[in-house]
Amino acid sequence: MTAPENPLLISARREAVVVLLMWLTTGVYSVGYCAWFGYGRTTADLHFVLGFPDWIFWGVVVPWVTCAVISLVISNFYMTDEDMGADHDAETEANRV
Repeated sequence: MTAPENPLLISARREAVVVLLMWLTTGVYSVGYCAWFGYGRTTADLHFVLGFPDWIFWGVVVPWVTCAVISLVISNFYMTDEDMGADHDAETEANRV
């Protein structure tokens, strides 16, 4: 019979999977979008959005800002604190006296 898994480990795995999927999705989107829309263009075909070339804005700036907002939401509402147990340093000090 195996011991039940630590709740900290379960939370850490869940959060790691969410972050890994977000990273993978954003990376594939950014590289794919920039490769598809950034190469083979002429200067006459170049358009600017907020001072950025359009393929940089939609392929880099928007995903980065989106990831920053999603990270903020995840860290404030999805991640939870888990009880880490008793403070062992305090127990050690109490036993010495």
